[in-house]
Amino acid sequence: MIDTVIDEAIARYFNSYTQGRLQELKQLQSQLRLTNQELTRLVSANKDSISHLAHELKTPLTSIIGYADLFLRQQRQQSELKDTYTNLESIERVLKSGRLLVRLINDTLEISRYDAGQMKLQPTLTDVRSLINFVLEIIEPLARAKELSLIVECDGFANAKGERAPSQVITDPLRLQQILTNLLSNAIRYTESGSIHLQCWTLSQQQWAISVTDSGIGISLDAQAQIFNPYFRELTSAKVQSSDGTGLGLAIVSRLVQLMDGEIKVDSRLGEGSTFTVILPLEAIAQV
Repeated sequence: MIDTVIDEAIARYFNSYTQGRLQELKQLQSQLRLTNQELTRLVSANKDSISHLAHELKTPLTSIIGYADLFLRQQRQQSELKDTYTNLESIERVLKSGRLLVRLINDTLEISRYDAGQMKLQPTLTDVRSLINFVLEIIEPLARAKELSLIVECDGFANAKGERAPSQVITDPLRLQQILTNLLSNAIRYTESGSIHLQCWTLSQQQWAISVTDSGIGISLDAQAQIFNPYFRELTSAKVQSSDGTGLGLAIVSRLVQLMDGEIKVDSRLGEGSTFTVILPLEAIAQV
């Protein structure tokens, strides 16, 4: 009888142990399946990004090679090549394609650095107006070329809501400059007439905000959920399709805002323009 009881106890214990291990194996199998699915998704996403990048690089690179080959053949056929309007125009196209290629590569590296966790903030006391003036010196020629009005309200006076812009903030001036430059150049790129309006104001004792409003083509509701994804561009017109944008500007802005513990919002309607609002801390904290 004792032997029988012991055998039953051992059998029950063994059965319980076996069931427990089988359950653990099932859980492990399920986790492995989910991990495999995630790895497959990441590999697929990486392939898509590489495909997008290769496609974007191909157009300007093909242009550079084509025109460089044209110059070489002309030089061989004619020892003294005169600077005609056609030749100067071709040179300008080569330079434009080269600049686009460099910008695309730099933007891609910027996104990669953020995704790899290699981008760090270097906060310092920053004069808001001086930084904005520096950005405007870069942006104003682009707006002037399209005859767009560039309106700035960041001088410290109260806006319609009685909110005043901060004169100084503790932030990373390089990253803030990148955010403003990308938002303003993007607004100009997709606006054919009207104005670009830049505002900044204090929200609270901890936060301040910057907004860029344009009178451009606007963004559809469906596209607003994707505009911060790399390489995404909503092609709503022939002018947009021929734009020299890389589809990375807003993706970089979104990542920089996250890096600075901020928030970015978009308010837009097709044909009525867009407003991008960035909310940032008045005192950014450096990452260790």
